[in-house]
Amino acid sequence: MALMNENFNDVKQSYLFAEIAKRVKEYTEKNPDKKVIRLGIGDVTLPLVPAVVEAMKKGCDEMGVKETFKGYPDYEGYAFLREAVSGYYKSFGVEVSADEIMISDGAKSDVGNIVDIFSQDNVVLVTDPVYPVYVDTNTMSGRKIIFADSTEENGFAAMPDDSVKCDLIYLCSPNNPTGAAYTKEQLEQWVKYAKKQNAIILYDAAYEAYISDSSVPRSIFAVEGARECAIEFCSLSKTAGFTGTRCGYTVIPKELMINDKNGNTYSVYKLWYRRQATKFNGVSYPVQCAAAACFTPEGQKQIKANIAYYMDNAKVISAALDELGIKYTGGKNSPYIWLKCPNGMKSWDFFDKLLNEVQVVGTPGAGFGVNGEGWFRLTAFGDKENTAEAVKRIKSLKF
Repeated sequence: MALMNENFNDVKQSYLFAEIAKRVKEYTEKNPDKKVIRLGIGDVTLPLVPAVVEAMKKGCDEMGVKETFKGYPDYEGYAFLREAVSGYYKSFGVEVSADEIMISDGAKSDVGNIVDIFSQDNVVLVTDPVYPVYVDTNTMSGRKIIFADSTEENGFAAMPDDSVKCDLIYLCSPNNPTGAAYTKEQLEQWVKYAKKQNAIILYDAAYEAYISDSSVPRSIFAVEGARECAIEFCSLSKTAGFTGTRCGYTVIPKELMINDKNGNTYSVYKLWYRRQATKFNGVSYPVQCAAAACFTPEGQKQIKANIAYYMDNAKVISAALDELGIKYTGGKNSPYIWLKCPNGMKSWDFFDKLLNEVQVVGTPGAGFGVNGEGWFRLTAFGDKENTAEAVKRIKSLKF
């Protein structure tokens, strides 16, 4: 008789976004004349830039010619893309070689799948509030999960506690959902802690392209010692609008090692390569061509213009919150704005107030963990005109 993995019983259902969709649907059915503006969306709205589209078209054309046709891609990704990513790291002062980079269909996949190479006995540390994938994937594997508190008092940037023992550490900077970003000095403390614990940091850098503050590293590998204790995940989803195109990359330094229970030492890169060779057939050639175009001078120029568009939205939202005297994090190095619900309101109560009174939708912070209660996430990924209208509506509210 086939039996289920009973760890799935411990995984929370998709309550957050299912409940949001349900409430919005009920409201729009009762109020068909009201225009609802969504500032809770975690998806981009601008199209792929011309440099990317042309590169993808060229890649497709090559797939239709015998001499340039490509079959299965290399498991680690084509060299031309890995070299382009390596050059991108070098542009902000970080040395990562092309043979330490593995191309994937996105950071979410790799962040979830990386657990395959680690023992079920590992204790996992995640910050709270948290991107749910970190918790859910380890819950599915039956691992013990402990939490580091990100709170208003520490600027939603949890710091290590030497008395807490763990084996795997999930960090996301700039953070989803809070928009907070670690400084180099703060990341140095995390690296020091990880090395003392003989732990590995799983560093989600999906929003690194939004960083404008020079004190905030674009990569964990900007920190001395991180190459011996960290894996970095990055994505073109929010950087270049690849949410529907799917491409990302994971960096595993060759010197990063891990032991088995008998003390034998293994290369983490080789373990990950072996996992990918078994369970993943790579990213298509046209998509990798499109991804490589992101790192060309023209591609960077066009992509940065899109990022500036979103960050202008973030400035509009932030300015309104400043005017209203509402406390928030994010909005500077991140497309997310994490605001404190006025007058001590609960997250879902504030959600209902925005929806019912001004027809604006955001994301209740309670859905991201215990420390998210009383907070609320807005995003800058919307249309500029809709963002301006939503902000006007929010400012009209009576708190």
